[in-house]
Amino acid sequence: MKEYIGIDIGGTKCAVVRGNEAGEILDKRRFPTRDRDGTLEAVFGHVQALWSDQVAAIGVSCGGPLDSRRGVILGPPNLPGWEEVYIVRMLEERFHVPAYLANDADACAVAEWKFGAGKGCENLIFLTFGTGLGAGLILNGRLYPGTSGMAGEVGHVRLYPQGHVGYNKAGSFEGYVSGGGIARYGLGDAASLGERAAAGDLEAIRLWERVGEDLGRLLALLMDILNPEMIVIGSIFVRAGAYMREAMEQVLEREALAASREACRVVPAALGESLGDMAALGIAMAGNTQ
Repeated sequence: MKEYIGIDIGGTKCAVVRGNEAGEILDKRRFPTRDRDGTLEAVFGHVQALWSDQVAAIGVSCGGPLDSRRGVILGPPNLPGWEEVYIVRMLEERFHVPAYLANDADACAVAEWKFGAGKGCENLIFLTFGTGLGAGLILNGRLYPGTSGMAGEVGHVRLYPQGHVGYNKAGSFEGYVSGGGIARYGLGDAASLGERAAAGDLEAIRLWERVGEDLGRLLALLMDILNPEMIVIGSIFVRAGAYMREAMEQVLEREALAASREACRVVPAALGESLGDMAALGIAMAGNTQ
């Protein structure tokens, strides 16, 4: 049976996994994201450690911007110093199998569409909601990457005239609806704030309500513009969605067109902690999704 290597590069952590064509994860390694050279060295080392003669291809999932057609990472805001990283060429020269690169939101959208919450959907949006914020778009039963692979960069859209800086822009959605954005309130990271909310801490609960309101504003825009049947939200929403849901729904009630809102379900990612692994493996299995 053919095997594949998946590489998930995130702003705070990375993973390298080996799986087979049945979608089974056979082995994996997780490690923190460091500077560019240190992280790439770790990636290549873990790929070598997990290698088998059955590996047919390598898939890389990484936050944008990137050029998936050329296999180049183009300086994502959550990966300082990663300008013009020709990661596909580097992997192919070192391991002598085909390699493919895709935006992490696109890769996760395909994974949830094929294997998770979005099975059977024709029009689906996936939101990363991790260290940063991005969207993958499945429209009319196909991944929609856009003209230059930049569709779905919702974290760059301005929410407020000024404020938290996310995706290199003050007041952007990523400055508020992301792990990095939540930390900018100065009350702790998303994990600690989730623990505090679970314990009944009112300060944490109010902050999650604020995040829920901002998330609702983004969802209303997506519903009105794209009219999806489902929006799947990963990472922080999977773990802390209960603290945001009521405020989010109240904003949707006010802001979204009723027909679009009623046609769309908002759900947490179903693949859970394996989502990033499955997304990267899926890129390797399917080849370049762009």
